[in-house]
Amino acid sequence: MIVKQTHIVPEGTEEIRLYDYVGSVFPEIPSRSAIKKSITRGEILVHGVKAKTGTWVKPGQKIEWVDLERNAPKEYHLNFDIPYQDEHFAIVNKPGGIPVSGNQFKTMTNALVDKMAPSNEPDALQWAKPVHRLDAATCGLLMVAKTAKALMLLGQMLERKEIEKKYCAVVKGEIPDEGEINSLIEDKRAHTEYRKVYSVPSMRNGDLSFVDLYPKTGRTHQLRIHMAELGHPIMGDIVYDRAEEVFKGKGLFLCAVGLRFKHPISGEDLTVTIDEPSKFDALMNREEKRFLKFNAKTEE
Repeated sequence: MIVKQTHIVPEGTEEIRLYDYVGSVFPEIPSRSAIKKSITRGEILVHGVKAKTGTWVKPGQKIEWVDLERNAPKEYHLNFDIPYQDEHFAIVNKPGGIPVSGNQFKTMTNALVDKMAPSNEPDALQWAKPVHRLDAATCGLLMVAKTAKALMLLGQMLERKEIEKKYCAVVKGEIPDEGEINSLIEDKRAHTEYRKVYSVPSMRNGDLSFVDLYPKTGRTHQLRIHMAELGHPIMGDIVYDRAEEVFKGKGLFLCAVGLRFKHPISGEDLTVTIDEPSKFDALMNREEKRFLKFNAKTEE
């Protein structure tokens, strides 16, 4: 068991039930339903004892939010780069096709057990844990916490939209030079900005465009949905595009290539970037050469 956070109920606190009190002292628990689940699972302790939602809070009580996991995930040996790592957290380059977590063996959560150097901080986690989601099909930068404090603070920064993310993608068609998309995804506002880097002609798709994408919100499949809504689906997307037009074995052409934020502990400005996968430029070059070769034969 790892104590994520401790709170001592101050003198003068009026009588209130634990369920109604926890959200004000542990604001990183995102909702009332999450608070209820945490209490029910035994993750909220009062004087070291598992509490109930109806437990009355009194001055002087010690309330703890704990992580009850004891057994590390089974090690999954996977090769991936670690562009940044310190005592508090790391940023890893997740391969495409690997889910971050889930009820299966081949996940990044399992792969981290074998690769992360342990932290020497007093609140070190027993094993590193992903801070956020990244679609299984999407490759690129994933933040991983090594301490309880980093896990909490990075999660809060994501909620407050204090972490700037940059993706790159290859999309169908010649997209406008720049723009933004605002729409609802599962009844929640979703906002994406984009900038075209370059376009090439393509026999199969008319044109292909290499684009930089900047999600301003974090909805599930946001970038994939937004590009499809714009009429420029991401290459390799078998969910939001026609599956028969996918390049078999090439995967999704979407990669998280940049993160910019203040270090949650030191406060220093931190920018971590990686190059896009080689398959991106390879696809663009191949499609352009095929188009030019076909047109050269046509003109003969």
